[in-house]
Amino acid sequence: MGKKLESITEELKEFIEKQKLFFVGTAADEGRVNVSPKGTDSFRVIDPNKIVWLNLTGSGNETAAHLLLNPRMTVMFCAFEGKPMILRLYGYAKIYHGRDPEFQQYISLFPENTGSRQIIVMTVDLVQTSCGFAVPFMDFKEERETLNSWSTKQGKEGIERYWEEKNTKSLDGFETKILGA
Repeated sequence: MGKKLESITEELKEFIEKQKLFFVGTAADEGRVNVSPKGTDSFRVIDPNKIVWLNLTGSGNETAAHLLLNPRMTVMFCAFEGKPMILRLYGYAKIYHGRDPEFQQYISLFPENTGSRQIIVMTVDLVQTSCGFAVPFMDFKEERETLNSWSTKQGKEGIERYWEEKNTKSLDGFETKILGA
């Protein structure tokens, strides 16, 4: 059954590296809670208490807005194949944009992507596993290339225009600072 740990073990790191999908949960002190599915090759375990993920351009930018107001974040992985397990990483995160030195420090960990929007660095203070007995078996077919193709077609200037139109504020009107302070 479930366990609470202070850090990511080597076994859990290997589990994370095999997953094709993870979920990110954030919330400001007021307004909506956001849970967002993430895929592609966008997640790295840096050490037992530090993770980094590449946030790609999407239709909203809730995570950025929330983290600027309240740095709490939860990341969840589910085993859809093999041994059942749910893994949650709890902690505090900071968001970095292309103009930030931290973004430049970590971007080389990921495949090049025109839609790269932010780097999120999270300090993990609690790791929790649970059984996952009710999570269904699901077969991975292939990655969707739609977002990457769309980003490439837009080009960097098109992506920045899209950010201006769709990514500067959250659903609750909170600033994301995607275009600067």
